[in-house]
Amino acid sequence: MRRIVAGFLAVLLTVLFFAGCKKETKSEYTKYSGTFFDTFDTMTMVVAYTKSEQEFNYYFEKIHERFEQLHKLYDIYNDYEGINNIKTINDNAGIKPVKVDKEIIELILFAKDWYKRTGGVTNIAMGPVLSIWHDYREAGKDDPENAKLPPMEKLKNAAKYTDIDKVIVDTKNSTVYLSDKRMSLDVGAIAKGYATEIVAKEIMAEGLKSGIISAGGNVRVLGKPLDGVRERWGIGIQNPDKSIVSDDSNLDTVFLNNESVVTSGDYQRYYIVNGKVYHHLIDPKTLMPGEYYHSVTVVAQDSGVADFLSTTLFLLPYEKSRALVESLNGVEALWVMPDGKIEATDGMKKIMKSYGATGAKAE
Repeated sequence: MRRIVAGFLAVLLTVLFFAGCKKETKSEYTKYSGTFFDTFDTMTMVVAYTKSEQEFNYYFEKIHERFEQLHKLYDIYNDYEGINNIKTINDNAGIKPVKVDKEIIELILFAKDWYKRTGGVTNIAMGPVLSIWHDYREAGKDDPENAKLPPMEKLKNAAKYTDIDKVIVDTKNSTVYLSDKRMSLDVGAIAKGYATEIVAKEIMAEGLKSGIISAGGNVRVLGKPLDGVRERWGIGIQNPDKSIVSDDSNLDTVFLNNESVVTSGDYQRYYIVNGKVYHHLIDPKTLMPGEYYHSVTVVAQDSGVADFLSTTLFLLPYEKSRALVESLNGVEALWVMPDGKIEATDGMKKIMKSYGATGAKAE
């Protein structure tokens, strides 16, 4: 948990730093920020420029309320009175279709569509495999001296029940049915980013012109900073090899407006077995944690797309990973290799501080 929080704080501190470093101006807007901790097992931060604290509080409460609603819908671990959620679908696998909210239907259709568009890597039907890894990881964190790897035979048996085509969505009746009782959904690879995008669009429609929503490092930028000085927000990318307390905890900074930045890395959720780190991003081919990179950062307009792609790109070898990015419009990426080497798309370089990008207005 320490490393998860530290990774998020790297983004948090960077956002606050770049949001706070402003010259005195006659802007009618003031920067406010707030956080909450009770959704998606992470800390969510909101930074916004508004004309008053009262206005900020209005938007903040709206954002918090919607995150709470979406958290309950996309939760795979807990039941909530009067709500059919992802856990309800899993509990009824092989039994019956479950009538659910349209936001669950849309999430699952989104995941199935992008699964097919990207070659079948990030699979929300991987629940049987991911739940095994989750249990072993939590046990290993609770008792490090006795941490163990899941038996491969157990993982291979679970992988037999991960066919995404057996996730049956009936849009007319608003139901979802897992046709095999041994199936289960895990939407962890996309839920935070997808929820962040929903909330971002809604709060901008409510009238918020300038802000950032950062949900566990899924960063969605809204408009431009209204401080009279900058044209673009600066968002830090954590160096996966550095602690948050070090002077060089940021690998780089990207400057953008109305886009999302999402990073998947081997330092975010993990446990250690016999001195080796085993993280939470599981390759569907090997059923083991992916080993191609330390981290992959994606910039895209849609936070749900960026979240989905950051996992997908992390689990593909570099040639395929880069080819996928270059086949998609409006998507940029940065890869940190195991040896620390950095690769980035041309579009990503154009918004990186190390290549001369800045958030300042042109003179």
